[in-house]
Amino acid sequence: MTPRTPLAAAHAAPLDLGGRTALVTGAAGGIGRACALRLAAAGAKVRAVDRDREGLEALAGQTDGVEPYVLDLTDLDAAEAAAAGADVLVNNAGIQLVRPIEEFPPDVFHTVLTVMLEAPFRLIRGALPHMYEQGWGRIVNVSSVHGLRASAYKSAYVAAKHGLEGLSKTAALEGAPHGVTSNCVNPAYVRTPLVEKQIADQAATHGIPEERVVSEVLLRDSALKRLIEPAEVAEAVAYLCTAQASFMTGTSLSLDGGWTAH
Repeated sequence: MTPRTPLAAAHAAPLDLGGRTALVTGAAGGIGRACALRLAAAGAKVRAVDRDREGLEALAGQTDGVEPYVLDLTDLDAAEAAAAGADVLVNNAGIQLVRPIEEFPPDVFHTVLTVMLEAPFRLIRGALPHMYEQGWGRIVNVSSVHGLRASAYKSAYVAAKHGLEGLSKTAALEGAPHGVTSNCVNPAYVRTPLVEKQIADQAATHGIPEERVVSEVLLRDSALKRLIEPAEVAEAVAYLCTAQASFMTGTSLSLDGGWTAH
């Protein structure tokens, strides 16, 4: 008989990351900023990665425990080096362009996949040796409902998020014997600057006012007719770092307002 985990383990203390180092990409704003604040509040030393120096400095000035780390994730060697020694890795950084495939600039497609798929691979690669050595690690990949579904005019973003889902599952299988979990969090549209820009892009693509984009395009397939807040996503990320979530790996946690229930 395989021994059971004591019941007390299921009622472990709330998230305590004291003594842990967490790396969060895209930390200067939106979901990344909310994740950095949440993990710092749990006691982690947060390595906040972004190319936006001013945004990182503003974040660091708001709370203790945040170390600004200015980095463009297209520098893949630097990205891998930045992840060394991380106990928690949150791959969050993302970019978006809304265009039909026949009009989508190939250079932008390449950049999107570099930042949102190849950089997470390099960051995971850089973080795993330390995680394996200590027998504990948490990888949380901020995917999207578009990691599970597709939408027109978002070929690069959808391709990158679908790839991230596969990368996350592979990391889960390889990391399991070493005490490392890897999961995706899959929000629908979040109230972030990236989505605000997307609203403008969608308005131009569909030829409709921006207010109609929210109701008729973004929230069309959502049962809950509102945008999700960055702090709600950060709470899901934090949950995946708790002792209660230690058996949760290789999965995708949907925060999509019922979108994928259709």
